[in-house]
Amino acid sequence: MRTFVRVVERGSFSTVAREARTTQSAVSKQVAALERELGARLLSRNTRSLALTEAGARYFEQARRLVDEVAEAERSVRDGGRQLSGWLRVAASVGFGRLKLLPRVRTFLAAHPEVKIDLRLDDGFVDLVEQGIDVAVRIGELADSSLVARRIGTTQRVLIASREYLRTLSEGMAMPRVPEDLLRLDCIVYTELATQNAWTFTAGPGAAVAAGTTVTVRAQGRLQTNSSEVVRAAVLSGMGIGFSPTWLFDDVMPTGDLQVLLPDWPAPPIPVHLISPSVRQPSAKVRAFGDHLAGAGP
Repeated sequence: MRTFVRVVERGSFSTVAREARTTQSAVSKQVAALERELGARLLSRNTRSLALTEAGARYFEQARRLVDEVAEAERSVRDGGRQLSGWLRVAASVGFGRLKLLPRVRTFLAAHPEVKIDLRLDDGFVDLVEQGIDVAVRIGELADSSLVARRIGTTQRVLIASREYLRTLSEGMAMPRVPEDLLRLDCIVYTELATQNAWTFTAGPGAAVAAGTTVTVRAQGRLQTNSSEVVRAAVLSGMGIGFSPTWLFDDVMPTGDLQVLLPDWPAPPIPVHLISPSVRQPSAKVRAFGDHLAGAGP
């Protein structure tokens, strides 16, 4: 398994043979023996290149994780568990990863110089086991109870628009005063949330109805997207109203170009979790990474 993983990473039997101080034939025979044991072809070979088969791609992600875990266990014994090392594969949404997670990855790597992080950003669904992810950040309620989850905080969503967009509203489309007013405005819908265009608000002390009253509206607009980065860009360019976590706009709020709408109707806070596959106990690296994020607060 180690040999197979290394061949895929290096892309060459001969390179791995030189690293292991053995022959190319010996490396090829090890991979062939693994394929016979599994009853599946893992690599497509020709004289010039190697490529993973579909089965090989699935096997590689899990095999690489297992090889890393064995190596981590061995290092833990050798150094008495004092130093974290090896790869940590982390997944998150694109906007959160770029704006909030990357700075914390930098400080985590500075604190643990032997650790390497493979940061994978995707706004869509990520299968942790299939893609070999050690830990992922999920924003929102968790639907999959088979995952090991650790809540590290909450985030707040706000209704937000650029002042440029608000200036373009016609006389018959005044500033929204209650959630129902959103039904006549251009809302930018982020489709990766389970609730999609169902936007929920709770009346605060300044609202014209009893505090605690909950209202859900089905936001409509001419733009919907599965990318938080597109929501951000569309709001900033005056294309409509967004309903997004505050951190998506933290860096531009001081400019005064954006305005928070319906301040007397805040949205319920959204939980932020770290999740790991339930097929194994979280490693020391995963626990340390979680401690690092929880200590900073999302």
